[in-house]
Amino acid sequence: MPDFLSVEYAAQPLWLWAAFLSLICFLLWVDLGLLNKKDEVVSPKKSAIMWACFASLAVAFGFYIYFGYQPDPQFYNDPENLNQQAAVQFATGYLLETALAFDNIFVIGLVFTFFAVPREYQHRVLFWGILGAIVFRGIFISLGAAVVNEFTWVLYIFAAFLLYTGAKMLLSGNGDDDEEELDLEKNPIFRFLKKRLRLTEEITNHNFVVTKPDPVTGKLTRYATPLLLALLMVETVDIIFAVDSVPAIFAVTRDPFIVYTSNIFAILGLRSMYFMLSAAVERFKYLKFGLAAVLVLIGIKIFWNFLLYKEFHLVPYLEAHWSLMLTVTLLGGSILFSLWKTSGEHKTQDS
Repeated sequence: MPDFLSVEYAAQPLWLWAAFLSLICFLLWVDLGLLNKKDEVVSPKKSAIMWACFASLAVAFGFYIYFGYQPDPQFYNDPENLNQQAAVQFATGYLLETALAFDNIFVIGLVFTFFAVPREYQHRVLFWGILGAIVFRGIFISLGAAVVNEFTWVLYIFAAFLLYTGAKMLLSGNGDDDEEELDLEKNPIFRFLKKRLRLTEEITNHNFVVTKPDPVTGKLTRYATPLLLALLMVETVDIIFAVDSVPAIFAVTRDPFIVYTSNIFAILGLRSMYFMLSAAVERFKYLKFGLAAVLVLIGIKIFWNFLLYKEFHLVPYLEAHWSLMLTVTLLGGSILFSLWKTSGEHKTQDS
């Protein structure tokens, strides 16, 4: 192995980061290069199978974390059972990030509707959107890790932000204001792109850029299609949601490798499940309340572990498995309640 691959980045050797990114690139190649190389509508059944495969890989990666990963003790409270702590934190982070990314489905659906993206091209937009998410999440997490591990007090800011976000979600009703917040016509990024890019009016194929004669000069000119604008707005949505998800995951674990891998597996899984959940997203309308409660509890946990326990020694340390249990209970309970409640509403509408 070349010496430079043994150099550590964020407390892990470069070869481990390279191996993980190579695995993700291989999975994406299998996705678009083999399984979905034709432009066609992804059925809910195929979408569910794709998600199950990605979820299974996340579980398998969790076993690697438990049996093969070498955690850096500086990111953990207890020097004993580091792998167990890392595995629990990975599972908690994966579930939390999956739930946080769930809101993306509704907003991405609004983006596709606004740009009139044909269903057979939507998977292509999501695929390239994942590549952007991998890059941007890496940047945000690297910056977050550098700040948090240098200035631990920043976690208190994260905790306050999570408490505010959770309280806002609890008080905002069923989330019907999402469409108002997405007003693309007034979005500054959309308006900037619309002014600066040559645009076609319609989507005629899966290309993000097409070449056609300029109506004035007749010279062949490159034009961006609405598909490219849809992709850029999907990336913008992901960056906006990262503002919530990155503080939340750092509240669960300070290990940058666990933070990044749980983020990416969650994004891969939920994007692959988009075509099944987008048709039934209204069935999960109460998931928001379970997620809000999780964010509030995680914010409280930061103050508990880092202020009351570490600084003032007033309370016992809350281990990571309690976060996992509470996350599963609250998210699972809100999903079951959503399905039960909306099932009754649909029966009323049908009668």
